[in-house]
Amino acid sequence: MSPYLSMLFGLSRTSKRVIQVIADIVLITVSFMGAMWLRLDSFTFLIKPGTWLALPIVVPVSIALFVKLGFYRAIIRYLGLKATQTILIGIIASSIVLGLTVVLFHLPIPGSVPFIYAMLALITVGGVRFGLRHLYLSDKERRKSNVLVYGAGAAGRQLVMSLRHGRDYRPVAFVDFAPKLQGSHIQGLKVYAPEECSHIIKVYGVEKFLLAIPEATRARRQEVLESVETLNVPVQTIPDMADVISGKAKFNELRDVAIEDLLGRDPIPPDASLMGADIAGKVVMVTGAGGSIGSELSRQILAQQPRQLLLIDVSEFSLYRIEQDITHMKMGEGPKALCLPILASVQDGERLEALMRLFHVDTVYHAAAYKHVPLVEQNMAEGIRNNVFGTLTMAKAAVAVGVEKVVLISTDKAVRPTNVMGATKRLAELICQALAKEQSATRFAMVRFGNVLGSSGSVVPLFRNQIERGGPITVTHPDITRYFMTIPEASQLVIQAGAMAKGGDVFVLDMGEPVRITDLAYRMVRLSGLQPYFLETPEGERAVQPLMKEKKGDIGIRFSGLRPGEKLYEELLIADASKSTPHPRIMTANESMLEWRELQRVLEALDSACQRQDMDQVRKILRSASTGYAPQSEMVDIRWLQKEKRERMLDETAEGSIGVQESLEHNQVKLSPALAMSGASAEVGAALPAWFDEPCQSSAFSDSTSAKLGQTADTAKTVYKSDKH
Repeated sequence: MSPYLSMLFGLSRTSKRVIQVIADIVLITVSFMGAMWLRLDSFTFLIKPGTWLALPIVVPVSIALFVKLGFYRAIIRYLGLKATQTILIGIIASSIVLGLTVVLFHLPIPGSVPFIYAMLALITVGGVRFGLRHLYLSDKERRKSNVLVYGAGAAGRQLVMSLRHGRDYRPVAFVDFAPKLQGSHIQGLKVYAPEECSHIIKVYGVEKFLLAIPEATRARRQEVLESVETLNVPVQTIPDMADVISGKAKFNELRDVAIEDLLGRDPIPPDASLMGADIAGKVVMVTGAGGSIGSELSRQILAQQPRQLLLIDVSEFSLYRIEQDITHMKMGEGPKALCLPILASVQDGERLEALMRLFHVDTVYHAAAYKHVPLVEQNMAEGIRNNVFGTLTMAKAAVAVGVEKVVLISTDKAVRPTNVMGATKRLAELICQALAKEQSATRFAMVRFGNVLGSSGSVVPLFRNQIERGGPITVTHPDITRYFMTIPEASQLVIQAGAMAKGGDVFVLDMGEPVRITDLAYRMVRLSGLQPYFLETPEGERAVQPLMKEKKGDIGIRFSGLRPGEKLYEELLIADASKSTPHPRIMTANESMLEWRELQRVLEALDSACQRQDMDQVRKILRSASTGYAPQSEMVDIRWLQKEKRERMLDETAEGSIGVQESLEHNQVKLSPALAMSGASAEVGAALPAWFDEPCQSSAFSDSTSAKLGQTADTAKTVYKSDKH
């Protein structure tokens, strides 16, 4: 935009209105003169005084009409259909005033002039305004990024209208898979077939690809993403219609492609009867309520109208955050159940039992656990105390109080675990299985599933952050795979599985197909409009084979090696046998278990080893406890490593001290003559070994002896050094 236009648009509203009034006075005058010239085809009217008598009447009255109609309240850059109608009415009114003036005052002006004047005034008065608007929008359009919109339906059309009124993007074309729309024009944009995307991007210089298919299934979205991820332009999408309707998002709020769209699996609507069976009208406790799964469980539970919801967590910040979320949910027409945030540790049995008894808890969802594999490997004792003995404490409290149902949130890492975290979760399952067999008043259920998207420590936010920083993306191994599920779907399935429990059931959720993490990282980079490439590592060469092998690109992918305790792939079943349930995505597993007495002996030995910080013994106990634990890496427990390091240093120091003592005894004979030459007393020879053992302790000699020893120090050192050499 030129500096003059920038200055013009930057003026105050009052200044702009004054300029518009002056401009309209000039334009009305010019339009009148133009109409006279067109009618008479000469300028002779200029010398006739009667001709000019019309302007002193027409101009003020027209300006007054314009003010009344709101001409000068309209903002030029946002002129639309209503403004056009207002201008048309104002010009017609002005031409009528001109016609009446000619008739009433018998002015020498032809009768057709008011009609010609109306057309010219419409062109000048309206044209100047729309011309300025065009200049402003043209400059604004030049600064916008060209975007291609996938989806020419109602959502796509609404998105285009929003983008045109925005300041960031300029839609250049539609893409749609519907043959009946291809080749047509919608809102001035041509609709192309998906096969023409590459050509459109080159011709129009498209900088971003926008998906406007909010009602499409995830399977359909995955097909679309697979077709566009090779175009090397960033891909974004509008929110789901459910989020728009619920007020969680605005329609024109563009988002990065959700990772669940890459998985291509649609959630199954929950069974309302199962969702409310253990919750509606009951007192529900959620341990670990501030965590990823615990917080979403709390939200899902609240929607089922419990009588009371107890949120238990040891982290003050996590508890505060979920309490705020719950409070926001309850605003307006939300659920009205009483929710109580309670700071408590699952290892504090007395407090848990007191809370369960005080509030008459009916159902417990036990989500409190340490879940990060590397951290638990480095802090084995704390992981065991929280995951194993925390579960034991909670389960005993529930049995003592007579809680109706306890649902343990387990993990696929409990199946043939190679890490301590997985072994502790399998032990937690064994505890619930054994207690379920010991009594029948409290029914226990275990629900086992894999990774959830968006949880703390998930690779998805990690990869996004690494892409934003320019890379590289770190993947532990080229062939590593993981199961994924969204947190809301996992939480709903946990609640429904718990409702089907009869006592001691192990439920396994259908996680779909495992996802290769290398492929996930590769696709996330491509959908960001960047080119991924593999850094030169031996593993990288293997990973490139099923993908396009680029030597150079924008974001590197580096393989860092498996972390301690990490597996290449996860499993959901120990015995490779499962049975179906009424729900298509929930199965039951027939898993082995330990009798309560046998399990008690294991737990007592484990507790004793943890108290002694004997991690070698802890590993042996976990191996022998029917957990299937088979560690494949060296011990990395921080305290254990430090203890070993200190013991090695002490051993080395002890060996060194023995060698020094032997050397001193050997050299004492040679040092004695030197001491004798300087007149040192016999006390020196007697105290010399003590002085070498504790050179900083002056109590080894008397004051007089210390003085004499100082006189002979140089001589003694010379003798000692000569012997050493």
